[in-house]
Amino acid sequence: MIAVWGLTWKELVRKRVTLMTVIMTVLFWIAYWFIADAIAGGEVNVATSMNLFENFARSAMIMTLGFFFGAFAVAFLSIFSSVAAVTGEAEQGVLQSVLARPIARWKWFLGRWLGFVSYVALYAFLLFSSIILISWAETGVLFSMMVYFKSLLFFMSVIPLLVSLTMLGSCYLSPLGNGIWMTMLFGMGWLGSTIGRFMSTGRIQMKGMQTLETITGLIKLAMPADTLQQRMLNELFSISELRGLYNINAELSIFSINGAASNSFLIYCGIYTAALLGIGILIMRRKDF
Repeated sequence: MIAVWGLTWKELVRKRVTLMTVIMTVLFWIAYWFIADAIAGGEVNVATSMNLFENFARSAMIMTLGFFFGAFAVAFLSIFSSVAAVTGEAEQGVLQSVLARPIARWKWFLGRWLGFVSYVALYAFLLFSSIILISWAETGVLFSMMVYFKSLLFFMSVIPLLVSLTMLGSCYLSPLGNGIWMTMLFGMGWLGSTIGRFMSTGRIQMKGMQTLETITGLIKLAMPADTLQQRMLNELFSISELRGLYNINAELSIFSINGAASNSFLIYCGIYTAALLGIGILIMRRKDF
């Protein structure tokens, strides 16, 4: 299983998706730095100013914009790195040669899963750190290390979910079909979460609101990625602690933080991810290649 894990890393390093991710990330850093500088007004270390709430709002806006891109980058890397995990290798004849060796199928599947998750998790850590550092360089605002650690865990929590779902889809769908399916499902999840945020702010008033809430709720259950992202931002900006003292959502406008995952929903996400992984292993053991 460890050998499969290592081989997965080697394959990912050679893939074009990694090269494209690196290029796009560098371009994002350049653009993000200019955007952060524009929002901060060109001031550095303004945390010493008297208007602490204004400074905090600037930092929150900068980081929210950064993590808006970061969520998509991590999600797409998770999807497209594992989109051909099973069917793609079976079509190329690679899987047959590997499974002919004395290695259990579940160990191969789990080794691939660990490789994909750890690889994307490293990228997520670097992206998370870069966003925090750029925001700090422009505003001078820093939070406690515990806040950053909890937020990082929530930022990474979507990776096992997406990899498990993508690898499960790769047991039946071709790489192209699986990529399209996962991209559309992730987009639906983001759209459902966005509609839910607008409804919670009272900006949508129409008939059939209950039906709309039910639909968005079902979408979130199928793809809770954006809900986990909202929980990450909620922890990062300590929304619950600031409630009644300062309304940060009024400053964030369309990027307001609503619909964050509750503790019960986090438990559901953990069970959902474990179930997807377990089903994928079971299918892998019984599938005929």
